[in-house]
Amino acid sequence: MSAKKNPVGGNDKATAVVADDSEETLKRVGGSQSDDWNHVLGNQAIQSLWIKQSDNEVRQRQYNAAIAGLIGIAPQDEIEGMIAAQLIAAHNATMECYRRAMIGEQTLEGRRDNLSQANKLSRTYAVLLDAFNRYRGNESQQKVTVEHVDVHAGGQAVVGIVESPRGGDQPKSEDQPRAKQIAHAPQPAVWSADKERQPLPVSGDAERPLPNARRDVPGRPEG
Repeated sequence: MSAKKNPVGGNDKATAVVADDSEETLKRVGGSQSDDWNHVLGNQAIQSLWIKQSDNEVRQRQYNAAIAGLIGIAPQDEIEGMIAAQLIAAHNATMECYRRAMIGEQTLEGRRDNLSQANKLSRTYAVLLDAFNRYRGNESQQKVTVEHVDVHAGGQAVVGIVESPRGGDQPKSEDQPRAKQIAHAPQPAVWSADKERQPLPVSGDAERPLPNARRDVPGRPEG
């Protein structure tokens, strides 16, 4: 099936290249039920291409590749269509900056600037891709598979993600809402010296009578 050009708004540069411009195919490009939306979104994606130095054959392949990229991403609605088009644009701009940085006659300053821009665009691409996955609900979830665990006597096995404080810092009390604070530690009773061995209560700061310092000692004269 040959490629078909669909000019929009009389602008020769605004040309979407779709092999099949049926309603179902256009929806695969922009994710919308509106053909106008899908046409405009496809045009925006291909206009982000650097085609100044491309001949007609190469330019046609670039157009086809951009539209194929949108169809491959398969946006399901207008929001996904917009993010998909921005992913195509960010990728094209990133690769163009890398290309310019690698030109043999490029100056050191020009190479540094282009590599810096490519780095920023790569980060933008990663942010867009993360937003796309979050919106679509494709967030990666960690899966833990336990095949064999040996737990010895007195030990405990924990299966899952265990977060520990970084850098040796101790966890804050507010980070442990279920931690119980010990306000008072009970003290054991002291046994008396009598035969019945009744426990004597241990008092804190209660007043106690002082023992008589002038007690009788056998064999000691009075006075």
